[in-house]
Amino acid sequence: MTPLLHVDKMTHYFGGLRAVHNYNLSVGPNQIVGLIGPNGAGKTTVFNLITGVYTPTEGRITLENENIVGLETNEIAAKGLGRTFQNLALWRHMNVLDHIKMAHYSQLSYSLFDSFFNTGRCRRQEAKVEENAYRLLELFDIKQHADQLVTSLPYGAQRRVEMARAMATNPKVLFLDEPTAGMTPDELIQMIKIIRQVHQDFGVAIFLIEHRMKFVMELCQHIQTLVFGEVIAQGPPEEIQNNPKVIEAYLGKEDLT
Repeated sequence: MTPLLHVDKMTHYFGGLRAVHNYNLSVGPNQIVGLIGPNGAGKTTVFNLITGVYTPTEGRITLENENIVGLETNEIAAKGLGRTFQNLALWRHMNVLDHIKMAHYSQLSYSLFDSFFNTGRCRRQEAKVEENAYRLLELFDIKQHADQLVTSLPYGAQRRVEMARAMATNPKVLFLDEPTAGMTPDELIQMIKIIRQVHQDFGVAIFLIEHRMKFVMELCQHIQTLVFGEVIAQGPPEEIQNNPKVIEAYLGKEDLT
């Protein structure tokens, strides 16, 4: 299978500190891959390197065989990498519906003239944006909050707004940085169902970071374990669950079964 996203020998230094070493990744079409590891292992740094927040010191990153190293974050997003963040990155002054609509605008092709005179082309594209926005609101179970300021929502609902916004960019690969952080057990179960539905309905590949091992084991087809910026183990869930190196890395953290 030809990978959709491929990372080859990625290494990164912050000053004299090596944060990521010789990191490799292949994400195939319609695949769900998980990245686990203790706090401070470098997981979010890996996300930031691939999505353009940082430029790797060494290595190559390709999306559909195109090198994306050195591109700006918005250019990488436009090519098909959507993401959420470990700490919510929502616009406090904006309601839920506008969050999702705003994320569509990089895909619009009408001109300033069309916008100023509200031409048919402008109206058609805006109508399509609103239709798709409501579809995503319904999928992520936040339609009832459409007109509310995002900051007035419960934390779990805010997480779903951020995911819906990421999906509005029409990604080929969706990066989820701890999607269940701060969620109750009921919200966690709901998130598993939502991610499965997104994966099924949109056929999008998913690369996620998560600390809740049962969540990762249930969703992912392939899992990497990162410790001090290096992958110490990778494979299907049943192998990772029984890998002595992984058990040692998580000793006293959380039962992997």
